[in-house]
Amino acid sequence: MKWRKLGKIFDPTQHVLPNNCVEFAQSPQTLVLEDRVRIFFSTRVRDHIGKYLSHVAFVDFDPTLTHILQVSTHEVIPLGELGCFDEHGIFPMHVMADGARVLAYTTGWNRKVSVSVDAAIGLAISHDGGLHFEKYGTGPIMASSLHEPFLVGDSFVMRRGDTYHMWYIFGSQWKKYSDAEAPDRVYKIAHAMSSDGIQWTRDGRPIISDKLNADECQALPTVIELDGRYHMYFCYRQAHGFRNQRESAYRLGYAYSEDLTHWTRQDAEAGIDVSAEGWDSQMQCYPHVFQLNGAIYMLYNGNEFGRTGFGLAILEETP
Repeated sequence: MKWRKLGKIFDPTQHVLPNNCVEFAQSPQTLVLEDRVRIFFSTRVRDHIGKYLSHVAFVDFDPTLTHILQVSTHEVIPLGELGCFDEHGIFPMHVMADGARVLAYTTGWNRKVSVSVDAAIGLAISHDGGLHFEKYGTGPIMASSLHEPFLVGDSFVMRRGDTYHMWYIFGSQWKKYSDAEAPDRVYKIAHAMSSDGIQWTRDGRPIISDKLNADECQALPTVIELDGRYHMYFCYRQAHGFRNQRESAYRLGYAYSEDLTHWTRQDAEAGIDVSAEGWDSQMQCYPHVFQLNGAIYMLYNGNEFGRTGFGLAILEETP
């Protein structure tokens, strides 16, 4: 693979966002419409006790991805009620067209006491092109289980024939690296299948090999098919020190598969890395790969987990 960076294309601090959010545009995910590309992202606001809430917003670009048509001003999907799995935020949210409807697979998160957060996957459905979504019930469609004990989220769904395929992450452990610091999480990428997009079969088996060490964290898979082969991009980092150490922060990883189940990791072929300076010089994270007008694009976040927006790259060479 070889990608050409087109620069940062959206800065949330330059726009008025719904729910009084003022920063972050994390995990950009596309819905390609006839006259525009709707890019959903998660943004943040602080609540009455000073902690973050994550809300979903979107920005519409023209089909050339060079001009902003509008930024959402309304609440796209509400957060959960008291005690719900998505009470404190939705991040990320993957959308896919499925006939006349748009399915949104959300990652709802809620605060905990002994550790910082838990997460599960929810479903919401839109019948107006992604302007508004209605939740499919108040609970999640996939949550922690016997072999996936923590932090189920980051889903990417693709339909092939009558089967829905989901790639997602699950937490394998919380780990304390020092008595003075809060526990950090470890999570891996897995695969599930469904006949209806609601009930899923999974086995809790990591499908991407570790590169850094056994505590490597892998997040936000995105999959695309090119010439009969499936290509996955994701981000990975060290479990500890990633917030303030450049060498431990998120980088983009790459793997390929012939059957959607068995994956060969080949990061050296990813074709994209952090820049020498600028908005994506410290980290790259939360990739989303999509096709548009015969070209392949990647949206991704840079420094500070997308605090100042997301950028775009175009694929120039394929294997």
